[in-house]
Amino acid sequence: MTLRAAVLGHPIGHSKSPALHRAAYAQLGAELAYEAIDVTVEALPGFMAEVRGDGRWRGLSVTMPLKAAMAAEVDEIRGVARQLGVINTVAFESGAEVGPARLVGYNTDVAGIVNALRYAGAPAEPSAVVLGGGGTAAAAVAAVKELGAASVAVYVRDVARAAEARAAAAAVGLSLQVLPLTAAAPAVAAADVVISTLPPRAADGLAEELALNGSRTGGVLLDVAYDPWPSRIATVFTAAGGRVVPGLEMLLYQAVEQVRYFTGLDGPVSAQVIDVMCDAVGAPRRVF
Repeated sequence: MTLRAAVLGHPIGHSKSPALHRAAYAQLGAELAYEAIDVTVEALPGFMAEVRGDGRWRGLSVTMPLKAAMAAEVDEIRGVARQLGVINTVAFESGAEVGPARLVGYNTDVAGIVNALRYAGAPAEPSAVVLGGGGTAAAAVAAVKELGAASVAVYVRDVARAAEARAAAAAVGLSLQVLPLTAAAPAVAAADVVISTLPPRAADGLAEELALNGSRTGGVLLDVAYDPWPSRIATVFTAAGGRVVPGLEMLLYQAVEQVRYFTGLDGPVSAQVIDVMCDAVGAPRRVF
């Protein structure tokens, strides 16, 4: 019996998660099929009811706009996901007794962001800026706390719609300011670490302002959006002297953890598996 896993989101056609996961399972010799499935927030409860009744499922990757809504669909939430209330990973765990699997929610985005920034040389205790206020921004807030930041400034298009980022800061004990995106340019140029969780092209206006101002920076930018790449803000940030981490690297590092959950691996994912995952999406190979 071929087992199943998938990435859920809306829209989902652009996702590179299938390429990452399929490469990993082929290298591991695991009979685990992985696909992309378009699911809206409204359709999520019905979809989850269906998968609960299908014993072939082993895992779900969860992307926007489902990360917060998924918290209501699992049986247990573990790790930092419990603090954030934002889930990007669902593992199907079988107990000792025969019966339906237990659905456990995790957040591997935080580890993905931390690893991506550390490998890029982000300093300890950085000054930090997050662009966007949704589910991925919540993970970004937790990540900068893990990096040692004392506070974070979150810049959003609508200051009334940053509830997930605010909740994340409160949960991890991090001082937070929520400010309008139109005021972000000076802070972006001055910060040690900038994490953009905005959708593709949503930071283009900010990028043009940075370019027009002739801004210079010595910081590190992680742009979670990876299609198209390079993004306009990545191009401008590089020209201004900064270091840029493509969103593919975050995607890779969080997917490595998902592979472990979905296959039941006890230890870390091997370097050989990580290499084929890098090759599948054109991500640079790093030393783990």
